[in-house]
Amino acid sequence: MKSEVSDRVPVLIVGGSLVGLSASLFLGRLGVRHLLVEKHSDTSHHPRGRGNNVRTMELFRAAGVEEAVREAASVLADNHGILQADTLTGADQEWLFREIDPGGALSRFSPTGWCLCSQNDLEPVLLKRARELGGDLRFSTELVEFEQDADGVRAVLRSRETGTLRTVHADYLIAADGPRSPARERLGIGQEGPGDLFHNVSITFRAKRLADVVGDRYFIACYLTNPQGPGALLPVDNQEQWVFHAPWNPDGGETLEDFTDERCAAHIRAAVGVPDLEVEITGKAPWHAAERVAERYQSGRVFLAGDSAHEMSPTGAFGSNTGIQDAHNLAWKLAAVLGGWAGPGLLETYGQERRPVAQATGARASARSAEHRHPGYDAVPGTGRQKNVLAVALGYRYPVGAVVGTDPQAPPVPDGFAATGEPGSRAPHLWVRRAGVRISTLDLFEDSMVLLTGPDGEAWRAAAQRLARQHGVPLAAYRIGDGPEHELAPEPGPGWAEAYGTGADGAVLVRPDGFVAWRATGAPAAGSAAAEPVLAQALRAVLCLDA
Repeated sequence: MKSEVSDRVPVLIVGGSLVGLSASLFLGRLGVRHLLVEKHSDTSHHPRGRGNNVRTMELFRAAGVEEAVREAASVLADNHGILQADTLTGADQEWLFREIDPGGALSRFSPTGWCLCSQNDLEPVLLKRARELGGDLRFSTELVEFEQDADGVRAVLRSRETGTLRTVHADYLIAADGPRSPARERLGIGQEGPGDLFHNVSITFRAKRLADVVGDRYFIACYLTNPQGPGALLPVDNQEQWVFHAPWNPDGGETLEDFTDERCAAHIRAAVGVPDLEVEITGKAPWHAAERVAERYQSGRVFLAGDSAHEMSPTGAFGSNTGIQDAHNLAWKLAAVLGGWAGPGLLETYGQERRPVAQATGARASARSAEHRHPGYDAVPGTGRQKNVLAVALGYRYPVGAVVGTDPQAPPVPDGFAATGEPGSRAPHLWVRRAGVRISTLDLFEDSMVLLTGPDGEAWRAAAQRLARQHGVPLAAYRIGDGPEHELAPEPGPGWAEAYGTGADGAVLVRPDGFVAWRATGAPAAGSAAAEPVLAQALRAVLCLDA
């Protein structure tokens, strides 16, 4: 077997699905050289993982791919809501919810919105942009083994096409290698949680007349409860390509081979209520819904992200969104440490922040599956329907981690959503004008720390500029006000002070991932001369520079 000379790279990503590709995109935007390897020969061909929530779309907006993602998703742009019915032709029809964003209220909180883009359409967009940014992404390449020491990770890779082995020395490794993660198992990291919830077989099929049966019910998914054909129907093109999730009982001895084309077609006909529907089965893929979270997200220089770190019930697409947000959290921290403007302790905050979010989100996903009576899941729903899904999508927060001034006992996912500008929460969206160009405050956050101040916050802004020059920390500073001396002009509506919970002479320090790291509600009590040491202390704590 051939062996090649060793390579060296700052970051090695193992896994080229949604989370690994997102990690590559985010690292590429930050100028971090990296190598991604994926054992499969191409991106996903199966239409799954389709729901991209508003926070994920904010991240894609910051990464410059939102427009391309929406273009790839255009065929499903008119699909909204979740329908529950006995069959598509029966009388028992109920919308669990009709609109994702009824009344357009979300525009108050974000410059973007939800997007229904199937994984097989989304992954090529991420791959293309990651490569344009200089990422080295290699498919048909698998991780054979790895070991680490205090200086880095030594990984052996194998080409599945040629059998060639190559050794890569990386400063850090991101394991985005799925729910059965070989990397996690090699590290000996266990998992916690309820475990398996239910099992389905995802069946892709063509049915030309099904669009006539569906009519104008352009749903995201339809849960069909007919005992002769329970399952979930999802459109692929709203015309003749569809996906059906059928319950599967492997614990009872049922195998994937039992799902013959004939059985699947008959099941689909019973589910939709059209006995003579012509059905052409085009593919089948088993999947397992589970609620598990890794006991820890980091082992030395190796980090778990996505399904290797957490498994969630698919209802609500919380798992894929949480994984993409894992990658975003980790990317800026790796860039900061590799760039020398943060201490290595910053990387320890990745698990401190993301693991509690995954635990709380996973519990919400399981409860939502029970509430929707997801086919194959026999859990008893809780009392009342879940409300305020926005609390999960935008309201999650970091009570502990690279933040100062938080309540460590606060829940990582609150019951309701409120954009308050508190440390540990996502920075609120405001429309402002910079040099006459309309932008969101969220557009300011990606490759540096950002200090926002009110119109009377010159002491904070000047202190930030001095600290950036003296210590080499990328730190941009902006005053928000109506005067010519202010860098950002607010648009009419709720003001900066109201949105960020501070006064006209206060300041808010925001991390590159758009989360508030520290806040001063007003000017320093000891006068403007105290602004620099106060801000310096906050920066040191957030970036772990004192460790």
